[in-house]
Amino acid sequence: MTLSINGAQKTVALAPHALLLDTLRSLGLTGTKRGCDMGTCGCCAVQVDGLPVLSCLLLTKEAAGKEISTIEGLGTPNNLAPLQRLFWEVGGSQCGFCTPGFLITADAFLRSNPDPTDQEIREAISGNLCRCTGYTKIIKAIRLSAKERAKE
Repeated sequence: MTLSINGAQKTVALAPHALLLDTLRSLGLTGTKRGCDMGTCGCCAVQVDGLPVLSCLLLTKEAAGKEISTIEGLGTPNNLAPLQRLFWEVGGSQCGFCTPGFLITADAFLRSNPDPTDQEIREAISGNLCRCTGYTKIIKAIRLSAKERAKE
């Protein structure tokens, strides 16, 4: 099967029941985290055709023919996406385990809602769990990113 991941075509051989999370990680895309395997934590969030989905609940074959975007496609260590930079600058991550899922979810959300209220941000990230931060700095980073995007 051929998948489009972060703008590149990848050919994979897989079992019919293979989860997208496992397929991505087998390709070396380990930024997508395995958190709960039940769709409750958001650590495995990726974008499929621009929408956030939980890769621990999606069969790889269901993503065939669609554009899959992972955290590795958002930015690089030497060239952070603005949202990534703001998470870093305001301390929006502590241990960092949940951060990729938050970034993927927030990126998709900001494309659909460029001027969100804090309540709308809270609702958008409600499927992502963080045990370290208390969410205040995550919300601040997303709000600042929205303001930066509005200036562009």
